[in-house]
Amino acid sequence: MRIGLLSDTHELLDTAYRAIEAMGPIDLLIHAGDYYRDAAKIAAAVNVPVHAVVGNCDSRNEGPEEKILEVEGAVLFITHGHRYNVKISIYSLFSRAVELKADVVIYGHTHIPGYGHTRVAGYSKEEGLLIINPGSISRPREEGRHSYGILEINGGVIKPAIFYL
Repeated sequence: MRIGLLSDTHELLDTAYRAIEAMGPIDLLIHAGDYYRDAAKIAAAVNVPVHAVVGNCDSRNEGPEEKILEVEGAVLFITHGHRYNVKISIYSLFSRAVELKADVVIYGHTHIPGYGHTRVAGYSKEEGLLIINPGSISRPREEGRHSYGILEINGGVIKPAIFYL
């Protein structure tokens, strides 16, 4: 399964559509918040399921603040990250992921792309919990570094990647 990751579109959909085209074939698209309505517009334009959460720039009643998906045996925890103060620390986000027994955390909010594995005592996967932020496709922190992510999940193996337009 090949999953496209977007975050923080902020109504600037041109770069989002360019990123989706650059992703190549995907089976699923995840929008990690800020402008939940953008995810609905994107869903109408792509031929894959789209899952999204609300961010700090959305009304809470527009959609879910968190989402749990099970994909190919992997548990994905999706949140924007603002409720967990990710601009200061990812400790609260990490704790919530452990509580949910997630294999992957997908979040946004910081507009800074990146990923990494964290070992957790008693965690079943050897490489640990994967935390990934696709960055911002509309307003990157580094000028001109619009970013998106790809997750590939095959046979229990999860491979993350970050790309730039």
